Amino acid sequence: MGIENAILIGLSRQMALRNQMDLVANNIANMNTTAFKSEELLFREFLVQTPEGDQMSYVESYGSLRNLDEGPLRPTENPLDVAISGAGYFVVETEEGPQYTRNGHFRLNDEGQLVTMDGDPIQDADGRVIEIADPGAEVTISKDGTITAGNNEQFRLAVVSFKDEQALEAVESGRYKTDEAPEPVENPQILQGMLEGSNVKPIEQMVRMIDVQRAYESMQKMMDTDHELQADAIDRLGAVA
Repeated sequence: MGIENAILIGLSRQMALRNQMDLVANNIANMNTTAFKSEELLFREFLVQTPEGDQMSYVESYGSLRNLDEGPLRPTENPLDVAISGAGYFVVETEEGPQYTRNGHFRLNDEGQLVTMDGDPIQDADGRVIEIADPGAEVTISKDGTITAGNNEQFRLAVVSFKDEQALEAVESGRYKTDEAPEPVENPQILQGMLEGSNVKPIEQMVRMIDVQRAYESMQKMMDTDHELQADAIDRLGAVA
């Protein structure tokens, strides 16, 4: 294999490592984000045929895998905070269509609607916007998602699931979108006054960051050595000529 080919292979590895570093950095940045799910990069071998008939093996990053493990549950004492224990996503009504989240940090807007912190309404099990008639009443949310304000039972939170959760596309504010039709969770486990934390493990991510940095530096040293060999060969050929 020629020196030029070795450098190209090294560059492909460095590009993959750079993508991995970006993903690890994003995980660490979201270690305190409500219901955030960490991700890891997926790699595969990418073979290229050379003019000489040989095959060159490159490294290619082709996607990411989301860690779907539940994050730790923490109490907040806020009656409008809710966490899902187990499977499921809340349904958020947006201008782009329904989106889905496990971030249950909700509030009431001026119209008494239950909304995300960004102001997008939360849907109930019948696809309606949840609206509390008396925003001043005490709000109780049972384990099945039934919302009671005062003595009036009004709505039940929509909690849905998907056959392929990895296909959910992250958008913003801890929300996801997908073309797949959601399926209702029959027995959701809703916890009032709780929020799901990020499932990022900081020490694990820091170790991974160090490993990626070392691999990148090692690859750079190898490429520098190959470049020096190439320059030395050119100088020798020039001297002979």
